[in-house]
Amino acid sequence: MKKMLSVVALATASALALGGCSSSAASSPTATDSASAAPQNITLWLAGGDTPDALREYLKTTYNAKTGGTLTIEEQSWGDLVTKLTTALPDPNNTPDVVEVGNTQSPTFTNVGAFADISDMYSELGGDKLLPSFVEVGKVDGKNYTLPYYFGSRYMFYRKDIWKAAGVEVPTTLDQFNAAVKTIAEKNPKNIKDFSGFFLGGQDWRNGISWIFANGGDLAKVDGGTWTSTLSDPNSIKGLTQLQDLYKSASHAPKTMTDQSVYLYLNDSDVLASGDTKTKTSLAAATVMAPGWAHWSIGDLVKKDGKEVRQWNDKTFGVFALPGNDGKPAPVFAGGSNIGISAASKNQSGARELMKIIFSPEYQQMLGKNGLGPANSDYVSSLGDDEFAKALIESASNSKLTPAAPGWATVEASGKLEEFFQKIAEGGDVATLAKQYDDILTPMLNGK
Repeated sequence: MKKMLSVVALATASALALGGCSSSAASSPTATDSASAAPQNITLWLAGGDTPDALREYLKTTYNAKTGGTLTIEEQSWGDLVTKLTTALPDPNNTPDVVEVGNTQSPTFTNVGAFADISDMYSELGGDKLLPSFVEVGKVDGKNYTLPYYFGSRYMFYRKDIWKAAGVEVPTTLDQFNAAVKTIAEKNPKNIKDFSGFFLGGQDWRNGISWIFANGGDLAKVDGGTWTSTLSDPNSIKGLTQLQDLYKSASHAPKTMTDQSVYLYLNDSDVLASGDTKTKTSLAAATVMAPGWAHWSIGDLVKKDGKEVRQWNDKTFGVFALPGNDGKPAPVFAGGSNIGISAASKNQSGARELMKIIFSPEYQQMLGKNGLGPANSDYVSSLGDDEFAKALIESASNSKLTPAAPGWATVEASGKLEEFFQKIAEGGDVATLAKQYDDILTPMLNGK
């Protein structure tokens, strides 16, 4: 999976432009609509290229065989997906019927009534077997509007030889991890300049929030429909203080580096390279946190078909889920997508038939076999049993999403989280900064 698994939505203006949608989400179709015998030709918007061609063909042929209608699949780029949805979803004549949307984008659209109520299908489509955190961001007032399409999760990639040379083992608690990567940075077994025990960009809040979550903190809370930023909660402060210590004692990654920059850097450099490759010594590391797809960008540099490519060597490289201190994996930020039916679609019955196909055992297992975490936990075994699948499943088992606040898109688009985490990385007073940014973020969370 080559795309960044967490998608940054646009500003509040995008959500406000959805005023053409109903102020409350549409109800499910009537019995007459659902029982319509006429085949319906429908359109599915998929975001990015992560759904392979074979799965797209399966959806089209199965939909036709089941309904007699034609399914047209249109791929939209992640970069302008929100803008396109903002324009298309309210328009019954131009809306796609079924839509893939980033999990962090889902609250923006569900809260303005862009998707149809599919609560009556929840059990049929998987019910409590579906990934809970993704289900939650697709809910409003206890009703389901979008459901998880696929998931990805973040875990640790590490150099086995360097960990061994530093005398540390794979940790079973977060405290052990924090201590281990600091020890590795201090001992620096290969004597590399600016060597990181744990490579973490200063603006990388999507990985950094794991320390907030693992210490019982959160980004925000809701009370009576009003959201409040909770960076200054004592548990959040504890996690941020640990993170600041890692920035100081374990990581030499640039303070201006975002998670996206880290992933791009993995593609183009040798952060975790073994000794026989051209290590960029100023940014070398023993450990990095990234979504599962990153394993395609980590390994020894070898010649294949006349090209230099990275080849994973399990004697040199390994993976593990970031542990918490409670015997469970730490709650990392989960990436992936949700999927729902446009409230303005004229083809509700056809759209609902497509949803049944997408959540069928056959399709769920096809997702897993192609490296995409299936929405239904009954089918995660389809991911396989290699070390990457095991780490993905384990890390996702306790994963969390960003708050399902109506203004979360504004928060992400503002860059304020990047700004806040960079100031933490630069050594600013944690409590003071947390209070300052709570005051900034709280109005944004509520769409103000």
